[in-house]
Amino acid sequence: MSHINVTINGRQYRMACEEGQEARLLNLAESFEARITSLRGKFGEIGDARLTVMAALTVCDELIDATHRARALEEELHALRDIRVVAADRARATQTAVAKALNAAADRIEKTTQVLNRTIGGGVAIG
Repeated sequence: MSHINVTINGRQYRMACEEGQEARLLNLAESFEARITSLRGKFGEIGDARLTVMAALTVCDELIDATHRARALEEELHALRDIRVVAADRARATQTAVAKALNAAADRIEKTTQVLNRTIGGGVAIG
């Protein structure tokens, strides 16, 4: 377990984190500090606790919005996967139908060639 110092709202806090997560924790603290600074710029000095709560609420609001967007994207992804499966099935069916049609056409051409060869008799063979 690592320990690092972060600064939030002008105060230092010693925080524990998993090994290798130090930079992430510092980035999180810097992001939160930036929110507090932004709110201080908008509302002035309204008290440290109030600024911290407001910053936490804005983070929670963004998290809820992001969660809703992620769920909507997951639903869209599932719908697109379903559409892809249907399209793949339709493509396979089309491919099978085209192959059957081509085989049937080849059979008709072969039969027509045989009839023509018999009609012409011993003359020139077609095909």
